[in-house]
Amino acid sequence: MTEPMRLWHYLTRYVDSFLLSGILLLMLTGLFTLYSATDANLGRVTNQAVNMLVALGIMWLVANIPLQHIMRIALPIYVAGVLLLLGVALFGEINNGARRWLNIGFTRIQPSELMKIAVPLMMAWYFDKHEATLRLRDYAVATLLLILPVLMIVRQPDLGTALLIASSGFYVLFLTGLSWRIMGALFVAGAGSLPILWSTMHDYQRRRVMTLLDPTQDALGAGYHTIQSTIAIGSGGILGKGWQHGTQTHLDFLPERSTDFIFAVFSEEFGLIGNSLLLLLYLVVIGRGMIIAANASTQFTRLIAGSITLTFFTYIFVNIGMVIGILPVVGVPLPLISYGGTSMVTMLLGFGILMSIQTHPKLVKT
Repeated sequence: MTEPMRLWHYLTRYVDSFLLSGILLLMLTGLFTLYSATDANLGRVTNQAVNMLVALGIMWLVANIPLQHIMRIALPIYVAGVLLLLGVALFGEINNGARRWLNIGFTRIQPSELMKIAVPLMMAWYFDKHEATLRLRDYAVATLLLILPVLMIVRQPDLGTALLIASSGFYVLFLTGLSWRIMGALFVAGAGSLPILWSTMHDYQRRRVMTLLDPTQDALGAGYHTIQSTIAIGSGGILGKGWQHGTQTHLDFLPERSTDFIFAVFSEEFGLIGNSLLLLLYLVVIGRGMIIAANASTQFTRLIAGSITLTFFTYIFVNIGMVIGILPVVGVPLPLISYGGTSMVTMLLGFGILMSIQTHPKLVKT
């Protein structure tokens, strides 16, 4: 084997090529869409390309970590994440009425992003440890492990991140085999707690919910995002208006067009056919993730692979749902497409874990 071949084998031996192909195609789509959404701002596109390279590097590093080490860091990462959230609550910086960032001297961090991976890792580790004697009490403990960080993040307030973390934990509970009767009881309890949740919500959060029912009641305020995004999507038609020819985008009617509402930009320019191809790409990545979960050798790897994949699906569903007006605007990016580095790193860290599960020797419990 030649030296270049040895190097290539070393770099790719723990990389799932099928999953990576889907990820790279989505990233490329994101760069093209961002170029149009920012009116050909090369600086912004270059920054995003750097974010992607950093995230891919982290994904590669995590993919090379043996599964035993991933299991061992589950508890320390969770404890560190909760302590950092406590630090945010006590000493965090307040921006626009929200306390989400923690200044650690040389930089600022958002600990809630860490919990998107830490919570399902911790819950999967806990269920794996108690797999042989799994009882209702274990489900209760796992639920507490989920509720604690979710409530701390809701207080910041950051409903979008709290929703994603709650869903990642729910998927672990579901994949563990929680009975439908218990899930039904939890659903009823959740529905019954809605009045309490409503009373604790901020005014702007309540307006978002009410605007979902009728965006025109505040067409120039809380309903503006939804109205403009649905106009953009509808005006794209079947074939779209063409790359860089979206009127809602380039006449500055569409807000947050490089981040939360970038799907509206893509829809206006590429239409129904473009949307279908984009969703097909997402389906390829999700399908590969579910295959990895189905082939996992242990309870831990099956639960974490399934949770990561289904949480990725939740990102897509929530973002597109809020852009087309069937869900409230909660600030969830379109994965691998929206501008931003933090969520990109978090998602590719999760994909790195998927690749480690797929490419390393099967984990055998000792």
